[in-house]
Amino acid sequence: MTTTAGIIVAGGRSTRMGTSKALLEWHGSTLLRRVTGVVSRALDGPIVVVRATGQALPDLPAEMLVIDDAREGLGPLQGLATGLAAVAGRADSAFVSSVDVPFLVPAFVRRVVAGLRDGIDIVVPDVAGRRHPLCACYRMSVLPTAEALLAEGLARAGALFDRHPTAVLGDDVLRGVDPTLASLRNVNDPAEYRVARDEPAPAVRVE
Repeated sequence: MTTTAGIIVAGGRSTRMGTSKALLEWHGSTLLRRVTGVVSRALDGPIVVVRATGQALPDLPAEMLVIDDAREGLGPLQGLATGLAAVAGRADSAFVSSVDVPFLVPAFVRRVVAGLRDGIDIVVPDVAGRRHPLCACYRMSVLPTAEALLAEGLARAGALFDRHPTAVLGDDVLRGVDPTLASLRNVNDPAEYRVARDEPAPAVRVE
């Protein structure tokens, strides 16, 4: 039986937002609580939050593991590698998400994970020619490659796609579980956050 962990990368610099995205209020909760709650509903493995060293986070359920990313400034690939290392031996694969996707829904997570079949190491959404490495599923076998890329100074998460068999899910597939593809919608700055926050609360509620 395959066990899939969840990894939420929360340690970005948030330079455009101007404050930690993890702590942003979201319909009576926080953005981090929202995303961790959605991911945990979709998966059967451990949930890990990767943060910057000393970064303040909202209270999380005791079963969720918080890991400090000791190497700052290396981007999403570093957070991905840190998260995969934390669940090594406890899961066969991991769904990796950024913290700034408030409209993510469990059905979307499950559909991405379902694409992980024999001979495939990575499943990644590709919409309008853009791949989303922080809304994708990875086998544990990619961890040595991620660490090697970081050692080479190649911090781009997309570099993994060139080195491992990758399945791409297009919008024609993903709209079957998320008709507007809102699961891929990020909030990157205060204006985007205000617009998103002013919309009706998502149907899947996380306290």
